[in-house]
Amino acid sequence: MISTDKASSAISRDLRLRAGMSAPRERLPSSQRRFRAGTTSFMLIMHVAATFALLPRFWSWQGLAAFGFLYWITVLGVTLGLHRLVAHRSFEAPRWVERVLVVMGSLACQSGPIEWVALHRHHHKFSDQPNDHHDAKRGFWWSHSEWMLHEIPALRHSHRFAGDLISDPFFRWLDHWFLLLQIPLVLALYWYGELANIHGGGAGLVLWAIPLRLVVVYHVTWLVNSATHTFGYRNFDCPDLSRNCWWVALLSFGEGWHNNHHAHPMSARHGLRWFEFDITWQHIKFLRRLGWARQVRQARYSQVDS
Repeated sequence: MISTDKASSAISRDLRLRAGMSAPRERLPSSQRRFRAGTTSFMLIMHVAATFALLPRFWSWQGLAAFGFLYWITVLGVTLGLHRLVAHRSFEAPRWVERVLVVMGSLACQSGPIEWVALHRHHHKFSDQPNDHHDAKRGFWWSHSEWMLHEIPALRHSHRFAGDLISDPFFRWLDHWFLLLQIPLVLALYWYGELANIHGGGAGLVLWAIPLRLVVVYHVTWLVNSATHTFGYRNFDCPDLSRNCWWVALLSFGEGWHNNHHAHPMSARHGLRWFEFDITWQHIKFLRRLGWARQVRQARYSQVDS
């Protein structure tokens, strides 16, 4: 049973969060209005290269297959590895499984795993508050992608939110060198494309599997920050704007059941109702059958508000 003091404290915190969410947003300081040259240039280059991939001269079924396979690997690495396993510790896995999943997630080039986890944990603590780095109250495009093109003050608190990862040499190395993971992929894809003499050659295969994949994964991931704080329904009355959005859930392997996740962030299962299909949860169940997922935390159907 929850004590009166604890209940009062929870109510008080909820009221403070709601007040922060509804408060008018002040203009960002100049440092957060200046574009970061490195991130902005990288995103621009990837988007331009992705459009070249769609030219008829670079089309091939092999390119589509490479895109699909690496999309599955990358999105699963983000949702299953970086998010549910590492950021929230919603289940336990052998170290080698965790390492493989984190490398898969790092193929998304969404910064290194330490920065990714630190920012995600920060978002949960301050969701849709003025100091949330992708505060949805600042508008759809800010929460979707614009926030990352500027200074991110939340990164100053990485030691506070990801200290468990910073102490691990593996995570520190990967956080610094994650971009290098693309190099063996590029070489292998180009070699195969030229050797197999596919339409578009090695360049076409690289364009489909690297920039086009990255751009699609970027926008799918960003939709969880923007669309699921704008569109959909709510199972839970959380003190933020989180919503359940079915089409984002399909694209992101279950991350679109965002209101469920914000209500029960430690749950390995995000789709809680029978119709809320959660692809990542299906993978977790498969890992559990293999003995590679233990102590799996799961919110119950009875916890869903009627």
